[in-house]
Formats: sequence, structure tokens, C-alpha cells
Amino acid sequence: MASHSKLSSHAETHIDFDSIKNLTTAEAKAVDQLIIDELSSDVILINQMSHYIVGSGGKRLRPMLLLLAAKALGGVNEHHLILAAVIEFIHTATLLHDDVVDDSDLRRGKESANAVWGNPASVLVGDYLYSSAFEMMVRTGNMRVMEILSQTTTAIAEGEVLQLLNCNNPETTEDKYLEVIARKTAILFSAATRLSAVIVGASAKIEEGLANYGQHLGIAFQLIDDVLDYKANKEELGKNLGDDLAEGKPTLPLIYAIQNGSKSEAKIITDAIRNSNRDAFNEVYAVVQKTKAIEYTEQLAEAEAQKAIKSLNLLPNSLYKDALISLAKFSVQRNY
Repeated sequence: MASHSKLSSHAETHIDFDSIKNLTTAEAKAVDQLIIDELSSDVILINQMSHYIVGSGGKRLRPMLLLLAAKALGGVNEHHLILAAVIEFIHTATLLHDDVVDDSDLRRGKESANAVWGNPASVLVGDYLYSSAFEMMVRTGNMRVMEILSQTTTAIAEGEVLQLLNCNNPETTEDKYLEVIARKTAILFSAATRLSAVIVGASAKIEEGLANYGQHLGIAFQLIDDVLDYKANKEELGKNLGDDLAEGKPTLPLIYAIQNGSKSEAKIITDAIRNSNRDAFNEVYAVVQKTKAIEYTEQLAEAEAQKAIKSLNLLPNSLYKDALISLAKFSVQRNY
């Protein structure tokens, strides 16, 4: 699979996510065991909630990225396993806090933790997961690892606050929106792939290449998430359609539709964003369709996926490099 191949998210053969995932099965099991061991607390509620969240599925994409990148660099060691668990803990903590901020009641097709146990417990267990992640990363004894992950969690928090400031604001620009997803989502993808190189002392160029791969992949992934809010069905998506609209989030399809629709069409969307109005979903959807906002967002995601693929040029050819390329393609082909 050549890294310069033309990417087309709809025209080419469907990428099988499970076959990519199978390349890290043994290591992923070790990471899952590490997660279970680390979640054991004598505070019963922490045990209950942590196991509920971590056991509720999800793609485990971020730890898988770290493991695949490590294998592309020669193999997985104990510190890679620890950091894969750390990355998943940080991701899970952000989901817990996200669901509280967004007042979401569905996550991965199940009731969200805050819907089951309430907001205060969700915030506090999210904090517990963050602190557990930092306790674990110290075990690597690597100051550079701690520096990267500290900067990453700070950037995620900044992204969350920026998103909050953009909520119910239909004047949010494309640039502002892309800045939010770069900090809030893509940076953890980037940290995962960068850390695989840091642990083995790879060259600065390979480290940057892998970090760039993760960053572009994360942006592509989030852009397609935005599209799926208008395309997927609830069962596949694992959340309610129109959630972004109900939360007053001006995602890229909406931003583009406002800019490219008529005044009356733009007003339908701006009013819906201002009022967090899920009931306007059908009207908004019609404008999104008419302005080709979904196609525009998909094209941007494809461009990001291409940049991700090009970032891997310095890696030696291997099955694992091919898998990373396939993941970039999967990010724009998926329907869940």
C-alpha cells in the first residue's frame, strides 16, 4: 500500500478496521489488564464507575495507534504498554467531563456515566482517572514523556474551554473551530504516536513525522464525527443524532452552511445554534444538504488524512506502517 496513493473515501474498497486491530491483539490484552489492575480502588464507587466506562467498548483507537507506531519502529516494550493505558485513561477522563459539560445521556450506545451516577460523581472519577494517568507515567522515569503528556492535557483543557466559549455562537469561524479540534481531539492522537517514538529514542524527524501523523489523523477523525451527526443512524453512532445541534455546538457542517446558504437558510441554523434547538434538526439538515456542507467537510477530512499518510514517509516499510496508512483511510470511510 503506497503512501502516495490517492485517497478517496467512498470510491475504494472498504477498510476493515478489525483486521487492523488484530495486529495488536496480544499487546492490547496486556494494556486492558493493566487498565483493570490500575482501576482497583478501595472506594467502591470508583471501581464501579471506572469498570463501567472502560468496559463500555469504544474503538480503543488511541492506545492502538501507540502500539502500531511502536511496532512500526521495531516492537512494543513495557513502557509502551504503560503509556497506551495512560492515553486511554486521559481519553476516558475527557469523555466523562465532556458528558457532564454537554449534559449527554448516551455514550457508545449506553447510558453515559453521568446519566447513571450523576454529574458530581462523573467529574470526580474523571479527576481520579487523570491523577492515575500521571501516577502511571511517572513509572517510565522519562522526563520527556511527562513533559509531552503535561502539555497535552493542558491543551485538551484549553480546547474544552474554547469549545465552551464557542457554544451557542453561530459566528464561530472555520479557523476557530479547527483550533478547537486541534487542541481538544487531535493532540491526544498526536501524543500517542509521538510517545511511541520517544520511548525508543527514535530520531527527531521520525518523532515529528509520527506526531504530525497523529495530529492530522485526529483532525480527520473529528471532522468525520461532525459529518456523522448528520449522516449516521443512532445505533451505529452510539449517540443521538443531532446531539451537536442540541448542545449548541457550531461544527464545521453548520459553519459552512451558514456561510453558503441564503439569508433565510443561514437564520434557520443560527437560531438553532443560539437556542440549542434539536427540534430544528430537519430544517437544519435540509440546509446542510443543499449547501453541500457535508461534502465540504468530508473533503477537508480527506485532505487531513492525506497529510497524515505523507507524514509516514520516513518510516521503514512494514505491515504496521501499512496499517497506519489504512487507519488514515478508515478515518474518512467509517460510518460509526
